[in-house]
Amino acid sequence: MNHPFSETCAIADPNLKRRTYLFQFIGLFLVHISLFIGGKLEAQQKPNMIVYLADDLGYLDVSVYGADVVQTPVLEKLSQEGMIFDNAFIASPSCAPSRAALLTGLMPARNGAEVNHAFPKPDIPYLIGKLKDAGYAVFAFGKVAHYEGNEKCGFDFHHDEQVNLYENISGYFDSTQVGGPVCIFVGDRRPHVQWTEQMAYEPAKVDLPPYFIDTEPTREHRARYYTDVTGMDSEMGQVLEYFDQKWGENIITLFTSDHGAQWPFGKWNLYDAGIRTPLIVKWPGKIVPSSRTQAMVSWVDILPTLLDISGAQIPDQLDGKSFLSVLQGETDHFRDLIFTTHTGDGDFNVYPMRSVRNERYKLILNQVPNAYHTNHSDIHRKDGAGAFWDSWDEEAAHNPMAEAVVKRYFIRPAVEFYDLTNDPNEQYNLVGDTAFEPLIEKMKKQLANWMEEQGDKQEIYKTPYYFPGPKPDSEEIQRRIKDH
Repeated sequence: MNHPFSETCAIADPNLKRRTYLFQFIGLFLVHISLFIGGKLEAQQKPNMIVYLADDLGYLDVSVYGADVVQTPVLEKLSQEGMIFDNAFIASPSCAPSRAALLTGLMPARNGAEVNHAFPKPDIPYLIGKLKDAGYAVFAFGKVAHYEGNEKCGFDFHHDEQVNLYENISGYFDSTQVGGPVCIFVGDRRPHVQWTEQMAYEPAKVDLPPYFIDTEPTREHRARYYTDVTGMDSEMGQVLEYFDQKWGENIITLFTSDHGAQWPFGKWNLYDAGIRTPLIVKWPGKIVPSSRTQAMVSWVDILPTLLDISGAQIPDQLDGKSFLSVLQGETDHFRDLIFTTHTGDGDFNVYPMRSVRNERYKLILNQVPNAYHTNHSDIHRKDGAGAFWDSWDEEAAHNPMAEAVVKRYFIRPAVEFYDLTNDPNEQYNLVGDTAFEPLIEKMKKQLANWMEEQGDKQEIYKTPYYFPGPKPDSEEIQRRIKDH
């Protein structure tokens, strides 16, 4: 028996074959249209990205990481909605090298920005271009690259004023038609010095690290620092709420800081107070809320991770790599070792050092241990920055414990080695303990091999301030600058 739509039936209706071809053509056309529309929707469904940067914020100085006094409710909320990284580290504890490493995915020796106020070498590409290749419009507001460096990065638009972030951001996006997806970098100058004169916290009630010298000026400066931390947190809340209202939930929000705060043993140092940074990432539907990871990651890994999420090709030979698997909860392990470097900061800080850290131990090599460790803070002693140093000297003149703190700050051994599990504040140098000699030698080799791979020449770019001569002061530095 013939099917009703057999060849016999077709002969009876000579137009049927023509209509069949027409229907097939229309069907194929609709399929192609559907695929095209689907592709456009897929592109639009790429998450928008917000990278929010604090400036000089110690990782222990926010409530999320255990601070008892300072209030950071916006970061608390972000952590409840996202993932907290307990072991995130920067590449170098000063502004320009840290931000150059972030934006290039390369460590300082490889990108060329080793000393503060330096920029990557002209032939080193910024990774912003790769985000743009993946279809993203990329913007910067505030301090993202170091000072005037935003112009070098290839942002589609940048507004470099480091204050009034909410006003500048909302004003721009309220008046500008922007196609998605977008990646927006926001850099708050807080809590960089000089700290606000306001004190939202009582100096007598602020908490101090156990290795600080407890004086009234120290507490007053701490209260001002905390006030700036809370101010940063508050304005970030305004900005993030604005973005939520504009783009909904399809947003990855990443918060971090370029390094530790400008306190003794923090910024410009390779102790954890200088190199360990807060890192919180929220991604609705992708990251488990209120999750926490012990995975060790570096700032050079941040943009490769965003490139991975964007679908862009991650360039070969980067020092950074994607930690997307950590965000997705697939693993709680990422790096075995964290390497950090500090080379110097102008004429005020000529004290290069290198370090390697694993989950428990850290080795620091001080390259000029016969020189004073100094920086802007202890030299300038400005109000709202390092003015408390006068009170430290006064206390050290009659208090042996305070004297030991000051001495440890200015004069350091060639090698430092710490058990971070038993000594998280890095107060007890284990060099000389025979039980640790094999591990110290192993980590020395790890650091030496890494420096060789990096092409790190360990050059001392200026003359250090050798002891037993006098410690440098502003007048001596100005004379040195004038002589050169």
